Amino acid sequence: MKAIRRFTVRTVLPEAIAPLARLAKNLRWSWHLPTRELFSALNAEAWEQSKYDPMTFLGLVSREELHELAADAAVVERVQHAAADLDRYLSEPRWYQGLGPDAPACIAYFSPEFGITEVLPQYSGGLGILAGDHLKAASDLGVPLIGVGLLYQAGYFKQSLSRDAWQQETYPVLDPDGLPLTLLREEDGSPALIALPLPGDRTLRAHIWRADVGRVPLLLLDSNVPANDDAARGITDRLYGGGGDHRLQQELLLGMGGVKALRVYQRLTGTPAPEVFHTNEGHAGFLGIERIQELMSSEAPLSWSEALAAGRASTVFTTHTPVPAGIDRFEAVQIRHFFDAGLAPDVPVEKVLELGRENYEGGNPAVFNMAVMGLRLAQRANGVAKLHGVVSREMFSGLWPGFDHSEIPITSVTNGVHVPTWIDPKMSRLAAKYFGSTDVDATGWDKIYDVDDAELWGLRGELRSALVDDVRKRLRSSWKKRGAADAELGWTDTVLDPDVLTIGFARRVPTYKRLTLMLRDPARLKALLLHPKHPIQLVIAGKSHPADDAGKKMIQDLVKFTDDPAVRHRIVFLPNYDIAMARTLFPGCDVWLNNPLRPLEACGTSGMKAAINGSLNLSVLDGWWDEMYDGENGWAIPTANNDASPTERDDIEAAALYELLETQVAPRFYGSTVSAEAGAAGPSQSGPEAIPTHWVSMIKHTLAHLGPAVSADRMLQDYVNTLYRPAAVAGRQAGTASFKEAKELAAWTTKVRNAWPQLIVEHVDSVGVSEEPQIGDTLQVNAYIALHELTPEDVSVEVAYGRAQDGDELDDVALVELTETEDLGNGRHLFTGSILINRSGSFGYTVRVFPKHPSLASKAELGLIANA
Repeated sequence: MKAIRRFTVRTVLPEAIAPLARLAKNLRWSWHLPTRELFSALNAEAWEQSKYDPMTFLGLVSREELHELAADAAVVERVQHAAADLDRYLSEPRWYQGLGPDAPACIAYFSPEFGITEVLPQYSGGLGILAGDHLKAASDLGVPLIGVGLLYQAGYFKQSLSRDAWQQETYPVLDPDGLPLTLLREEDGSPALIALPLPGDRTLRAHIWRADVGRVPLLLLDSNVPANDDAARGITDRLYGGGGDHRLQQELLLGMGGVKALRVYQRLTGTPAPEVFHTNEGHAGFLGIERIQELMSSEAPLSWSEALAAGRASTVFTTHTPVPAGIDRFEAVQIRHFFDAGLAPDVPVEKVLELGRENYEGGNPAVFNMAVMGLRLAQRANGVAKLHGVVSREMFSGLWPGFDHSEIPITSVTNGVHVPTWIDPKMSRLAAKYFGSTDVDATGWDKIYDVDDAELWGLRGELRSALVDDVRKRLRSSWKKRGAADAELGWTDTVLDPDVLTIGFARRVPTYKRLTLMLRDPARLKALLLHPKHPIQLVIAGKSHPADDAGKKMIQDLVKFTDDPAVRHRIVFLPNYDIAMARTLFPGCDVWLNNPLRPLEACGTSGMKAAINGSLNLSVLDGWWDEMYDGENGWAIPTANNDASPTERDDIEAAALYELLETQVAPRFYGSTVSAEAGAAGPSQSGPEAIPTHWVSMIKHTLAHLGPAVSADRMLQDYVNTLYRPAAVAGRQAGTASFKEAKELAAWTTKVRNAWPQLIVEHVDSVGVSEEPQIGDTLQVNAYIALHELTPEDVSVEVAYGRAQDGDELDDVALVELTETEDLGNGRHLFTGSILINRSGSFGYTVRVFPKHPSLASKAELGLIANA
């Protein structure tokens, strides 16, 4: 029988232990070990049965037991202590409160997905996990952030395998009342609503749910409300579940609806208005249109160009994709169809279309590109690793024609991971023992060198054993879902060996991440798995997008290899990779493997989570590993950079991977610990000589040096100092005196754009060097510029000089700004400056002109340049 209606009954707690409800509702418990230990201590069996979800846990404990707990003075004291600790955490000054007055009072952070905990399954992979870690680190540092996203009725899919190893997807429907969420309500108790007009005189309405991520509120919009028609109710059905108009409406709701939700939240709570808007990937880009609409429809309305200037000043855009195919693109006619319905009635639709139009060389002008819009609506932009910054500047260079790629105004902030979330409790206890704190972050790990090698190696063995136990349970469950009978599954009780070198590989499964590179030579992989002295074992997990058959085929090929009775005790694939699985997977692996096609990994953070638990990385030099590999924290897989075909490249890089495993990784792990008699049964690891000292030294080096670098605290501090604070200052300046500066910038920009086609570098000459120039000579450069309608104050004229390469390309460039020395009349001016010849060999220079204004964040911002 099926219920015709379902709802969640809330637990009523006795007064003495009532704070448990608040502890369960605030998601700080997901990274705060003492809070989780409190719930476990109340009823360990119910805690396990709840799958470590405090809200579910409180529903499982009987009323009688709750009253017994409330009568236990020790329990009451512990609950009150935990509640007081939470209050202190939520209110005490943190790092951010020590910053100066230029620090923004509030920052809005928009993302299509947030990975906070498996209890709130609103994430698919790295982007969502990164967003969750961003919020958690903001909470720990006291950064006044508000998260904005969507509440998906089924979240992302749950993954299982068919008997023939093909990925199966299911979408269990979530009940928001059973989640750690609070519905935002008006003062009269009715649910707060935001609304967007849709074509055909329809309306898209959404409720606003709030999740408390420590100090950070996360607002999630939910279209499954009774006032909507059936189609509108389904807009927030699944994360990345639809395409075309469905995806577009999700992104309109996220961006435009998200800004509306923020305004409702401000009104109801008195929270300060955000001074900075952070657009995490292009999905949320429409937030900029809504902000422009607000300014154009205010009591003192701004024009389009004025509102654009004001909005851009306080907006940050982060791109996460290194390939054009990863960007959401819509037909321009789709965008027009929706905006013609009145989404932004004061904003000219043509202006909206221009923001996303690929009107550059190699682009498609009929397409609306969400990342391009995001870049045009933000004065500051970044990639998520140093290499990804380079890739992004190249990928989006069409927006800034004439500029060298190094000058494209896209910087980088390398991602980090929230250490308290991803570090195993056993590692936390080690930190408490030697560093004095269980509330562990990335600092203090330089003291790891004081830890005895045997103790650290023993701890790594415990983590490996915990992973083996978890794998056996999950593998058995997976096989039962594939249709196997219990009688067929006795072998799963002995899968993996807690003393064997364990390698992990877990991530989304698009083709560029090359899940099956390890299968390139099956015989060689089999030999590695079954090596008599240095065996390895592999734990693999990952989901393929439901529409990606190529990714599903990779999973199928891998699983069929793991099904082979000869090797299935040494290599496993675990379905339904999520945060819960990651808790034992990252700490339990000795080596974390990553082998994408370089440079297609924007950053990747799974290897970071492994590293903070003492795992070593074995990776292609891509993403974060490209900048943080130092030779002692793991191994770099060489890449084929000789214009090899895709097939040849995979062959070359797979061979390099096998070679590293055979000759370096496995022998170093076992050190002198393998006895000749161990044979295929596995290594012998007894006695003091069983500690591989070189391996342990690499673990200590990784924890001490890589830990602080991969911390989300470091990442957030970088965002605050390099992007948020400058954006807040620029936004304030743009908005002062009734937006006087934004209006001036808009008028100046219009003037410059109109006049720029007439600007000409007429002539450049140089004096001061002999026919045989020598090091130390001074060269005076004179540039004759026809500015016409512009003034010398409108431009920056600079000489760029350096080593002249073949084709006259300049290398190792230095820059000197020239000054205006004479008005030649009729809009013509002479600019002069001197450069010192400081090197021998081929020497060259050129002169360039850019727009110059104090409100511009970079000389390339307007995409205008005149070269000599």
